[in-house]
Amino acid sequence: MRESKSELPDLPIYQSKPPEWLPKVSTSADLGFIGFHPPYPGQPEDILSEPHIKNGFSIGHAISAETYTSVDTINQKLREEDVLSDLDDFMNQIFARRIDNLPQIPSTSSFRMPIRVTLNDSKRQAWFADLADPNVPLHKLGKSVPHGAKGHDLLDLLQTNNVAIPRAVWFLRVFGANETAGLRNKPSYNPTHYSVEWANVVTSYIKKQLADIALPTAPRPGLNIKTTFKGVLSDAETRDRWISRFSYCLDLLRTFYTEGLVDNRTFLSWLVNQLATCNLAQGGFVTRLAEEYLDGMSVCRALMRPFVDACLGRIHEIRTTVTGGCLAGLEGSLKILLQRVSLAHPDAFISPRTWSTHFDLITEILTQYHGPPTNNIDNHSNNLETSSPSESDTTMSSTETQSQAVLFEMMKDCYWDVKIRNEALLFRNLPMRDPASLGSAVSDVQLLNSISANTDLETLNYFPTDHSAHPSPSFTHKLRLLLSWCITPLQYGDHRPYVVSTLLTRWLKRASRRTTHSDSIDTDTNSTNTSGAGSAPARILQDELFDWLDTCECTCVEGVARLFGELGKNGLWSFDEYLGRLISRGEIGLSNLEEPTSRHRDFLRWIPLSKATSALMNQRRLTLYGARVRDIPEDIKEKEIRKEIRALFPQVFDGEAESVCASPREVIDKCPVLFSACRFEQVRCVTQWFMPLLRKHLLSQEAFAASSKVLTTYCTAVALFELLKFYECVLEISLLVLEQIPTIAMLTAVLETLRRLTTIWACMNATGSICTALHTAHQFWRQQGIQTRALMTLLIEMDNGRHLDQASRDHVVGDLTAFAHALFPGTNAPEVVPPVLPEILLLAEDPSPDAPSLLANSLWYKYRTSPDWAWKVWDNTVASLRQIPMMLQDLAGRRACALRYGAFLLHVDQHLPHGMNEQVLKWCLGSGRNEVAALNADSWDIMTVVLLYLCVQGALTETTILEGLVYPGWNLGAAASSVDQVQSLGVFLRAANDLFEGLLLLEGNSTNGVPPMDLFDVQRLGTRRKQVYQEPHFSLLVASIPTLVVIEQNKHIPEQIRSSCRTLRQAVSGGTDFRQAAYRNLDTVRLAFEKSMDSETVSHSLRDPLFDALRLVLEDTETASTPPFGGDKTVSSLISPWKLTATAIELKFTMRQISEGLSNDSTRDTANSTLERLTASVFDRSMTSEETNLVSVLATGVGPLVCGKFLNTGLRCISQALASLTPQLSASELSGFQSRAGEILRVLAFILRSSTEDGTASPEMDSHVQDELFSALCGKLEATHSSMTSDGDARLANSSQMTQFAILLARILQFGLRCRGRWISSARGFGSRIIDVIFRMALFYLAGASLDIVAHSVLMDTLYYILDEIPLDTKSVTPDYFRYYPQFSFSEIAHDIPREYQPPIRSLLPYVSTTHSVANLACGPRDATSLSQFIPVQNRPWDWVEHLGDNPAADPKEEEKERQEKERTKAKYLVKNTTSLSLELFGAHMTGDGILQCEDPRIESDMRSFEDGLTSESIFKRDWRDTRMYSRDGGSHVKGEDDDDVMGLQSLSAATQRKTERHSASRRGSPASSVVSRSSAHGGPSAFRNSPAPGPSSLKRSGSTASEPIDVDNLNIPTSSTRRTSKRTASSAKLSDDDEVEIIEMPSTSAPKASKKPKSKAPTRGRGKKR
Repeated sequence: MRESKSELPDLPIYQSKPPEWLPKVSTSADLGFIGFHPPYPGQPEDILSEPHIKNGFSIGHAISAETYTSVDTINQKLREEDVLSDLDDFMNQIFARRIDNLPQIPSTSSFRMPIRVTLNDSKRQAWFADLADPNVPLHKLGKSVPHGAKGHDLLDLLQTNNVAIPRAVWFLRVFGANETAGLRNKPSYNPTHYSVEWANVVTSYIKKQLADIALPTAPRPGLNIKTTFKGVLSDAETRDRWISRFSYCLDLLRTFYTEGLVDNRTFLSWLVNQLATCNLAQGGFVTRLAEEYLDGMSVCRALMRPFVDACLGRIHEIRTTVTGGCLAGLEGSLKILLQRVSLAHPDAFISPRTWSTHFDLITEILTQYHGPPTNNIDNHSNNLETSSPSESDTTMSSTETQSQAVLFEMMKDCYWDVKIRNEALLFRNLPMRDPASLGSAVSDVQLLNSISANTDLETLNYFPTDHSAHPSPSFTHKLRLLLSWCITPLQYGDHRPYVVSTLLTRWLKRASRRTTHSDSIDTDTNSTNTSGAGSAPARILQDELFDWLDTCECTCVEGVARLFGELGKNGLWSFDEYLGRLISRGEIGLSNLEEPTSRHRDFLRWIPLSKATSALMNQRRLTLYGARVRDIPEDIKEKEIRKEIRALFPQVFDGEAESVCASPREVIDKCPVLFSACRFEQVRCVTQWFMPLLRKHLLSQEAFAASSKVLTTYCTAVALFELLKFYECVLEISLLVLEQIPTIAMLTAVLETLRRLTTIWACMNATGSICTALHTAHQFWRQQGIQTRALMTLLIEMDNGRHLDQASRDHVVGDLTAFAHALFPGTNAPEVVPPVLPEILLLAEDPSPDAPSLLANSLWYKYRTSPDWAWKVWDNTVASLRQIPMMLQDLAGRRACALRYGAFLLHVDQHLPHGMNEQVLKWCLGSGRNEVAALNADSWDIMTVVLLYLCVQGALTETTILEGLVYPGWNLGAAASSVDQVQSLGVFLRAANDLFEGLLLLEGNSTNGVPPMDLFDVQRLGTRRKQVYQEPHFSLLVASIPTLVVIEQNKHIPEQIRSSCRTLRQAVSGGTDFRQAAYRNLDTVRLAFEKSMDSETVSHSLRDPLFDALRLVLEDTETASTPPFGGDKTVSSLISPWKLTATAIELKFTMRQISEGLSNDSTRDTANSTLERLTASVFDRSMTSEETNLVSVLATGVGPLVCGKFLNTGLRCISQALASLTPQLSASELSGFQSRAGEILRVLAFILRSSTEDGTASPEMDSHVQDELFSALCGKLEATHSSMTSDGDARLANSSQMTQFAILLARILQFGLRCRGRWISSARGFGSRIIDVIFRMALFYLAGASLDIVAHSVLMDTLYYILDEIPLDTKSVTPDYFRYYPQFSFSEIAHDIPREYQPPIRSLLPYVSTTHSVANLACGPRDATSLSQFIPVQNRPWDWVEHLGDNPAADPKEEEKERQEKERTKAKYLVKNTTSLSLELFGAHMTGDGILQCEDPRIESDMRSFEDGLTSESIFKRDWRDTRMYSRDGGSHVKGEDDDDVMGLQSLSAATQRKTERHSASRRGSPASSVVSRSSAHGGPSAFRNSPAPGPSSLKRSGSTASEPIDVDNLNIPTSSTRRTSKRTASSAKLSDDDEVEIIEMPSTSAPKASKKPKSKAPTRGRGKKR
């Protein structure tokens, strides 16, 4: 037993530990914890010694806490000279802080708007049950409303619970008020904006219910599938449920509409649009809605005009559908609506387009009497139950019959009036014809050419929206045009095959959905299809593609191979079916052994196979080469290609590269067999053999370790793939490298590649995947602590708000902003950069590799806060570059020094948040012009090296160099007029030409030390070039072409420079990128040459060279002084969809010369002969119908050639005549113009009638003619109105002539609208101005002495015409019918207008929905002297909630909350903003004062000592009161927290404090922390053992220090419940003066945290001082 006990482990000695919340005595010394003295072995108390036995145990004080006094310090402070000013500043700080800490009046009203709370299903159901119960008062429910359901679900919930309409409206109003609560404080808040949103909710809810009413679909031809249709109204139960819900919704809608809860304009616009788009089953219900709200629409023509079109369209649909006989009631209702419109607003029928479309229908409705109507015309029934005609009351009195007869006669009169006015607008009612089928080819080609990196092909509408199962002829035509556009050499861009593939993929998906879903099939039962399989969209597409291959005029087999290889890879075309069809029809000439050669032989040999089986490969081989051939040429060439690839990429095949390709030309030279092979062989060797090996190499560890070699491999592979046009391979390896090899160099290479081919990625529809990969890379580098500006910028540009989610996009934008802020921290005192920085010049003598970066870092550190430090660095750098030729003599040393400066500027660019590109451009366009002009040839050589280096590295863009240096130099050369000027500009011109050649025309690397130096630099420079050919920079490049022509023709310039400019112009004009950009921006090209020809500085002799330069830009040849159709050129060769727009521009300049010649007597004969020659070259030959249509598009836009030429020429003559009129519009000018223009207009009207009578398409204006005509008409209409409204005798003398001139202008505008064609953007702008001036002129002829009914009628009809013809925004779901209507208020209209003409005028004004609650109400100042100072009261339907009756008694919780708020804010007075109208509207604010009313002077004195009061006492009374002290009974005072020091002044002696306490016992001490002397803080345990245990308040942590200011706002009157506890009062009152309780101050926090509110743990007992 003893042994077992000895084996037990010894128990550890118990150690007493203090609580975690107990503070230490000192933070610097180990003095233990406050009041915590546990015994421990060997403690001093246990040691027996003689002193301890005789004198007892005691420990000395570490600091003299008990003997220290601050009396001397305070007295010394009080004797200083500035003590009064310090005290004054101290009190000022107290009062300032008091004002700052006053509680503010709530900025928003705390009116008891019911808040939203989240309830469970049972509570929510109970709440809605109470809402539906009329016995439950609303104020009981008004505290809160349930949150959760919104929109349609909320309306369904109300209808399900059958809530009464008034109570439901109250609830929805509260719901809307909560929705808009967060927007009311915004400056742009509109109280009625939510009415628009709620109108959209209600209308969409109605539309959703209407969508339940569907029509049965016709059986699909060729399919024996039986389906049963069950509509929602066919079953009694579903019908009752649907009608109940729909009726409840309409009941709500009536209240919403009346009180403005739904925006009336939005709702009525939706109603009109819904009537135009609904099906016939829904039409009955929508028609009833239209009947109910017709009065609201009848006051506005913007709604009535499309409403008439919608009604006519529905009637036409009823009559053309098979089931039209069952919808006689709906047709009758629509007719009655149209009749009501004709009586209430007959001007709604004034529309030439509607009249020509529905002439017969309008005639029938307004002229034929149908007997007694089934419903009264003025009846507005709200009942949804339809009644049959037999149930109507057919017995009518004679008075009613007479009334209907009168109404019928009124309608007939209206009809004849409408007919006369519409036929006048149509110039004898000439019928509108559809344009020629090929007329749209030009616009289609322009649409395809406009595709760029910013184009979203998912939203590009190219193919027509056809809802039938078979493709329309329009689809076939567009498909053939698309395929031809892809392969023709007359169009440009490697992106075209991907465009075709993406557009066909979208069409195939859409067509497949239409075929699959029966509800999207055409309901026409007469259409039949005998072949079910042939209706499949994929089958149709395969047939169309085969037919195109069988008939196309192909001159580029390589383009066909690329196109169909892409289609086959995406599953849009089958090579197997294509080959099978050729074999099955017995195609002759497919094999190389057969003659004659088939057109499909080259297709079979060139088209690649991406997913081919061995059987298909054998079949292709057998078809092309026969069965007996063993070694075919493709196999032999494939071996040679693989050999070339192995030599080009030795690293991929575990070899070492002997030499590296430095340019794309070297890649071509090393692989001659590969680039001469057909597409089939290239794809088979590169994508199917080499790509897997390259992918494996990039994923290997060796590639990760040797990143520099991988960069070379990657750049070479990208160059090879780009030359072969294998952009899928480029994308694949780029994303692979971006993910697998995380180095900065590889990241830069990938980013350059992705940016260079952004158009390709957009056409491939791969932008989304690229954005995802870039975002992943950004996250990776961000985690590594590296922020790459190029990566973030490219990610934001490629995303363009379409691919990334909003959170990721905001994250990237935030990172980019933080990155910019880190490089350029904002400051109010930026560092001033000296104009001269000598350390930059010293860089030329410092060959250290780190010198550029060190210098850039030092400059950034010094001047990073200056916004222009980069500008001054660049300025000093240029000045230093000018000194290098004098410092270094050898050319190699100069260029090496230039590269050193380039590296320095590159580091400077990396230290700027947005780079230095903009700063350099500012310098070049500003003070740098003089610096550049002073550079000599040697300096320019160094400057060129620096600029090219920075451009390659991405620090500068090519557009900056061109815009800042090259273009200004050319402009100076073009403006040179003497030999002396040319001599001073010779160096500049040569340098500008060298820069232009190096930036845009250099294809390889440089071997003389000038960038680019390797393949990577060449590719990076190619990336910079893409920006030059994009807007807005391309317009500057095109504008420089005429400048180069002027330099070429300038005889003062040396021949060498002129020849160089000619070579540059011809080279850049023939470039593929330039030609693609030119055809994408043909208007830019036209405007650039028009501007140059219109310039006064360009002589007449330069127009022929300029015209030749334009021809070179648009064509491939440059022939001087020949008409566009002269020589051996045929119509077919020039007039094609590809060159039509470009040739139209050429023809425009030719007609411009002819027009100028016709206006001059000396050149009129020559111009006439040129015009005859031009007409002969176009028409005097045999042409097909297709060529005829294309020539008509070329000449006029659409229509016959002769008609179009005369129409456009005539309208241009009218436009020129209008433009030649002076602004004064004299009588002689008006007489001459009216005579000439009147004759031209009559001739044009006859030509137009002849053209339409022949059955051909109606001609239309050219866009430039439309622009000129609308511009001239707009200017002269404004001048006419200004002349008519001016004062003086001249206006009265010419009033009749001015009226005739105004009518003539209106008729010209009507004719222009009759054959206007497509609206261009400028015509829309002029159209808005024309609408405004015509409306003003119509008002002018309707009031006062200028009353003229004829002129007014013509102008009003013209206004109606242009309002109906100007196109609306087709992108929005509900069109904005009010967009172009006049924006006038009725108060601006003259009051003397005849009453019968006021309704048409009022109908053109903006729609105003009147609400009874704010009708005729206005607000204004008290001292308003005129009505203009009053502002109409705006309706706030969602802010004004109904009063719910008397509120219940105050809640005790609210009272307790108010008391706690007073305690928290240390305020006695609280102002509640609880009214429905916020106090903010009245400018109320808190002052902190209050009127004190107290009978006891002592209490009043105490109260006044803690707060100011608003009383009427004088200053003497206050002084008397403040100097008197009142005695008060009470116990002795104990020193504690309330007697802390103030503002760092140490405490007075205990005796002085006790004396002060007796006189001011009621006063509180400072809220600052008490300060214990340093001796007490380090006094050891004995310092605390001699005093009793500290109370709870002494253990409270304090975050204040002795140096903190007094928080006067936290002073409170001491009470027994807040400051002193019962324990403290009972125990401390008996303590002597030497045993006072001291509050130990916690260690002060560090300086940065001193101003923050400290976080302290709550004590376990008692309560300390409240903060």
